Amino acid sequence: MILVDNGSTDGTVASVRETQPDVMVVSLPVNRGAPARNIGVRLAGSPYVAFADDDSWWEAGSLARAVEVLDAHPRAAVVAARVRVGTAQVDDPICAAMAAAPLGRAADLPGPSVLGFLACGAVVRRSAFLEVGGFDDVVFFGGEEERVALDLASAGWGLAYVPELVVHHHPSASRDSRGRAVQDERNRLLVTVMRRPWGVVAREVVRALRSGPAGRAAVRAAVRRSPRALRARRRVPAWVEAARRALDCPA
Repeated sequence: MILVDNGSTDGTVASVRETQPDVMVVSLPVNRGAPARNIGVRLAGSPYVAFADDDSWWEAGSLARAVEVLDAHPRAAVVAARVRVGTAQVDDPICAAMAAAPLGRAADLPGPSVLGFLACGAVVRRSAFLEVGGFDDVVFFGGEEERVALDLASAGWGLAYVPELVVHHHPSASRDSRGRAVQDERNRLLVTVMRRPWGVVAREVVRALRSGPAGRAAVRAAVRRSPRALRARRRVPAWVEAARRALDCPA
């Protein structure tokens, strides 16, 4: 187990080092956002890496099963788990979307094909994840999985939803919901700039501007980061874009 601490100031690092000596602790001086996970992946010596956040954990048996699934499906770069939220253990809405299999199910994958996942509920093939650069600091945090998923698919890797793998997620009720909404919308726009056709970029910007104050704030925030997004721009292949459009406009 590797714990990458994103610049916390509440004594987490000292506590874990004292009480969990078998855990490798990497203490970062500042919050690196989602790219902090890349550090843990590089340090891991295993072929697969399971992600967990500070408010999530894997159900007993799920990680052993994930290893079996990935061993049996060498094209799979990501297996996305069923995520059960809160004490009521309600499925995260993304689970139903993935289970609906709008992209179909490839014969060489262990479940419905997906073009996204929740990082706190995914196991990745280490080599594939590092091949596409892991998470990036253009997005920083929030929706950081989409660009990774697009790049994995573009490289020929598969991503699948495997509901027999289960993660429990207990997010804090004190989150800044508006701030998070702005950040998530900003990041959707940034990923669109980095990987999708200009016509889609224009459509998404117009949609965000018309959606209200949060959308307009997201566009302003995205513009500030747009030089970095443009430097990282690389359009996905036509077949990946077609799959992504199918998720925008399901049949």
